[in-house]
Amino acid sequence: MDGKTAILSKIRASLKAPTADDERRAVVAARLAQTPKGIIPARGQLPAEERVQLFRSMAEKYNATTERVETMDALPAAVSTYLMGRNLPAAIRIGADPRLASAPWATEATLEIRHGASDGEDLAAVSHAFGAVAETGTLALLSGPDNPVTLNFLPEHHIVVLAADEIAGDMETIWERLRAAQGASMPRTVNFVTGPSRSADIEQTLLLGAHGPRALHIVIVGNP
Repeated sequence: MDGKTAILSKIRASLKAPTADDERRAVVAARLAQTPKGIIPARGQLPAEERVQLFRSMAEKYNATTERVETMDALPAAVSTYLMGRNLPAAIRIGADPRLASAPWATEATLEIRHGASDGEDLAAVSHAFGAVAETGTLALLSGPDNPVTLNFLPEHHIVVLAADEIAGDMETIWERLRAAQGASMPRTVNFVTGPSRSADIEQTLLLGAHGPRALHIVIVGNP
């Protein structure tokens, strides 16, 4: 008997639960299949374009910057413009996300593209968000080879690409989409990010970049 089985056996014994407890298993299965929904605030339940605008205003309230482009074809130029405007080297790191790979990076001849997880030496990284929450201006970022979690925290500047039609009104919708898309094969981490890293622990003075990127730029692609 392994350690896990031994612990669970002791718990069942203390609860005086029968070994073949089909009735309790059925209750648990029903609960998982019919998960009750909490109260969803009306704040984010807006027409699609208004939802995008709410997301932008909330993200900018928390020190992120945003812009919109029509298609992924415009992404390389948007990234180059961002780097140039902040006097940063023309270099970014990205994962293996096929959506990012579809962008015509070669059109920006001076832009260096590095691939894979960050080693902590990158000044700028580009990720693709799974979705976003209009209600709070929050991005939902999944870990994995497509978008390594190190890109969310190690570079000083994080550029996140977000499809306009993936901006949801509330966080609950994001979880529903994730369960529908991944099933039981959830990513190792799901990071909800609202604005760049910041802290006011020392003398109540707001400091950007305390525990991660000091700048977050969101490129919203397409129409909802």
